[in-house]
Amino acid sequence: MRPLPFPVLAILPLIFFIPPVVSFAVDPGGVWAEYPGILFHLAMLLLISRMRAPEWARAAGYGWITIDVLTGVLVINAVSDDLTWAVRLGGHVLAGVWIVTAALLTRWLPIRIVGALCGSFLALYSFGSAFLPEQVLYPASPLMLTWLALLAIRPQDGGSQDSSSQDSSSQDGGGQDGGSSVGQVRVAEQAR
Repeated sequence: MRPLPFPVLAILPLIFFIPPVVSFAVDPGGVWAEYPGILFHLAMLLLISRMRAPEWARAAGYGWITIDVLTGVLVINAVSDDLTWAVRLGGHVLAGVWIVTAALLTRWLPIRIVGALCGSFLALYSFGSAFLPEQVLYPASPLMLTWLALLAIRPQDGGSQDSSSQDSSSQDGGGQDGGSSVGQVRVAEQAR
């Protein structure tokens, strides 16, 4: 089975994140926004698996998704905002670790800058949330949308680290980097 093209991996979470971002302005605290928010996070799993990042950073990304999906389900089930907000902010620390790391490993400077800013807002706000107003976190949402859009328009700069996706991408010619040399050798060996 062919992996989804990298631009699709960036566009899917972007599409699912637009309704929650709009809800911040038109219906703050609206529970309905948790549904596309959960879909956003699930779509991010695909992107995390294909972005260049060390395993520890990808683990942080997967941890972020787990925590934020859990938080969304807690909100849908009317669990206290005091608890769900604190849990979500804990996940944002992990999000920041993955986003900053993955962003800094890309080649295109705009992706690096926007990703580093987005991840930094998410992680650093979590540490200051006890004394900072929630509005300080607001820039993270448009930064996330912009970062995903940049990844979609410059997919070769998003890269692919997952060895299984690199190998399959190399075999079918769909890798972001034009295929890894290891994957090309394996294909050549299989052809013999």
